[in-house]
Amino acid sequence: MTQLTNILLARIAENGPMNMADYMAECLMHPKYGYYTTQNAIGAQGDFITAPEISQMFGEMIALSLGQAWQAQGSPKEAILVELGPGKGTLMNDLRKASSAIPGFDKLPVHFVEISPKMQNLQTNLIKNVTHHSDLVSLPNAPIYLIANEFFDALPIRQFYRTKIAWEERLVGESLNGLNFGRSAPQQFDFLSQRLKDTSVDDIVEYCPTLPSIVGQIAIRMHTYGGAALIFDYGAWRSKGDTFQAIKHHKMVNPLTNPGASDITAHVDFEAISQSARPAIASRLTTQGVFLERLGITERAKALAQRLTGTALDTHIAAHRRLTHPEEMGNLFKVIAIAPKINLLPFGVDQ
Repeated sequence: MTQLTNILLARIAENGPMNMADYMAECLMHPKYGYYTTQNAIGAQGDFITAPEISQMFGEMIALSLGQAWQAQGSPKEAILVELGPGKGTLMNDLRKASSAIPGFDKLPVHFVEISPKMQNLQTNLIKNVTHHSDLVSLPNAPIYLIANEFFDALPIRQFYRTKIAWEERLVGESLNGLNFGRSAPQQFDFLSQRLKDTSVDDIVEYCPTLPSIVGQIAIRMHTYGGAALIFDYGAWRSKGDTFQAIKHHKMVNPLTNPGASDITAHVDFEAISQSARPAIASRLTTQGVFLERLGITERAKALAQRLTGTALDTHIAAHRRLTHPEEMGNLFKVIAIAPKINLLPFGVDQ
């Protein structure tokens, strides 16, 4: 039992069971005992590894795609590079290095949206002169070229069980053994009204309350000032089923055990991103493997391999496979892009 467990049990005793989004938010972002405050999350010694930590080639391909989008919109000098939830800053660091082949793009100022002071310190060590923001609101009014890699899966979600004509919300409450799951009484929710058509009794639908606002802000900025966004994550076109999960040391664990000590995520609903991208334009969904191959990752991998031998070469080959192969991250991870107009979508995605 963690310190956060006691805080959550006290809150439940006072206010009653909490929804999944409130529970997830406390586990990840509690200012003293939350996961992002206390844990070393990313890397082989942490709980998970993201694509930028696997190989520099991931950032290099994104640099090519966003750099082309920047050039297609007239290479605006007032533009900024933005990353949501940038982890250690590895992706942006690799992107900036690769951007040296795109004159001007490599000079754009970098802005990170990051709420964790611990992660901000790590990022500042790697990316000099970065400006941090707690949300999108304080970003400069300028064209934005934005990356979000495994950002949306960490946004708190609510879960709902379909009944015959309504929904029961999954809640976190208290039992003799500590925290447990329960359900609310059946009720109607306006944001789920269309899901009665494609679900059956006992199906689970997940809903991210903050996603529409975040994507909407990105879309309005791009419609007003220009820019482009690439959003990478695991998920599907439409939410269906229980994808709520906790990871510790690269293994699945019980999400109610030791809250604040494990990473908690859920699969991303890409249809919700697409629907929230108005008045800008969202691309169709593209698998990460296809996107990276279109940008030339295999050719880049072969060029880098010429300088490697032994264990370094084996690691490099494994990294390329992990990023692109359908049985690894290639199909599990998807990418969706946002731009002011369809002909301004970044190269590599399906229009």
